[in-house]
Amino acid sequence: MAGIPLFQHRLFSSGIDTKRNTSFSTLNSDDILYFKDILDHKNVVQDEDRLVAANVDWMRKYKGSSQLLLLPKNSEDVAKILKYCNSRCLAVVPQGGNTGLVGGSVPVYDEVIINLSAMDKIVSLDKVNGILICEAGCILENLNSYVENEGFVMPLDLGAKGSCQIGGNVATNAGGLHFIRYGSLHANILGLEVILADGTTLDMLTTLRKDNTGYDLKHLFIGSEGTLGIITKVALLTPCKPSSRSIAFLACNDYICCQKLLAEAKQSLGEAISAFEFMDYHSVEMVLAYTEGVRNPLPASPYNFYVLIETTTSDELYDRTKLEAFLLHAMEMGLVSDGVIAQDLNQASSFWRIREGIPEGLLKAGAVYKYDLSLPIQVLYAIVEEMRARLGNTAKVVGYGHLGDGNLHLNISTTHYDDKILSEIEPFVYEWTAKVRGSISAEHGLGLMKADKIHYSKSAETVQVMTSIKKLFDPKGIMNPYKLLPHRLFQD
Repeated sequence: MAGIPLFQHRLFSSGIDTKRNTSFSTLNSDDILYFKDILDHKNVVQDEDRLVAANVDWMRKYKGSSQLLLLPKNSEDVAKILKYCNSRCLAVVPQGGNTGLVGGSVPVYDEVIINLSAMDKIVSLDKVNGILICEAGCILENLNSYVENEGFVMPLDLGAKGSCQIGGNVATNAGGLHFIRYGSLHANILGLEVILADGTTLDMLTTLRKDNTGYDLKHLFIGSEGTLGIITKVALLTPCKPSSRSIAFLACNDYICCQKLLAEAKQSLGEAISAFEFMDYHSVEMVLAYTEGVRNPLPASPYNFYVLIETTTSDELYDRTKLEAFLLHAMEMGLVSDGVIAQDLNQASSFWRIREGIPEGLLKAGAVYKYDLSLPIQVLYAIVEEMRARLGNTAKVVGYGHLGDGNLHLNISTTHYDDKILSEIEPFVYEWTAKVRGSISAEHGLGLMKADKIHYSKSAETVQVMTSIKKLFDPKGIMNPYKLLPHRLFQD
């Protein structure tokens, strides 16, 4: 599109006010020879161009200086790599599709990158129970295509599904668009295979729905962001593919109406709801201005808020009739000012393109400060309004997200990154979130960006227990250092 500026980015070459842990060794020629001995030479990458790409995150915000990218082909390769790195005290960073937003999947300094993209095999699909077993490097969209052909769907759907990997999804406990229907990955993961820092393989790859034999250790690794071990295989539930899917794009005058609409949808549509997304006017405006081929389904008048509701059932006539009745009722109650139901798959995709296109539009607009917050729904939009008043004309404040599960994506869009603007945003946004007992990370993890901010959502005692767990599984601290937990706890 003509006139669109190049992506704005700000690189933090050595993380955020943290120093390299000097207990870590530096890579030498003997290390390279060892890795070439256990892997194919082509899977020991020292090519400068490939390393540049692997050292920089998707947001172009964080940049490491790793000199080595390893591409293991199976769990045994991962175990050998970690055992050696642990013996040499070489720090490592596990990497999947590198689509994260908090700097969790790139080196901070010279950590060895272990990328799992070559581990992309589907092991099995139990067609009776809908249980998929696959390697961690499988791309989410490919998995969904595979299981759809067999009559199932993945319980997870993300805007980055074309490049993110299931192992990374599990490691960050990704939420996604259908959380309201299928729940978190904690609810859908039945088993994992994990390689610990010393090369030990934890075989927890059970497919049982019930297993009360002691501690359920897999949950420690879901959301651990690669700091406890590397997830190599996943067993998860795949729900039956719905035969009917209906989508409505609605307009609301105020946030109170959005809340009441959610309550009415839960009452009237119940278990049929598979997504309930909201967008403020500024976020939709951003998509329309910067994304090719996107049109407003409700062009007659601009509205303060827009809501996208998706329902999925096994009966098309029932599904559509129920959604139409709900929309009529919501309009009669004054909750909806305007609305339209998608008439075909193309129109449904165009509605979703608006919601999923917001991050792309924000990046094209210039610099963007992104915050992923979990908040009580009653006050979820208040932080947007307060931030807007706080920043005035210096920035455009945008709010959108998964209203159905209380997840706000707060974005501050500016022409360029500015320390003065950042000082107005942080720590205010974290303090405000803590005040209402929210979470500073709803679904993107803590990574490098928020490692030192964990105390806004977790007590000192809780953080201390987490630190103890980290030291138990990874005594030398080589697994994805400087991430998730405060840096000061792991200095020399």
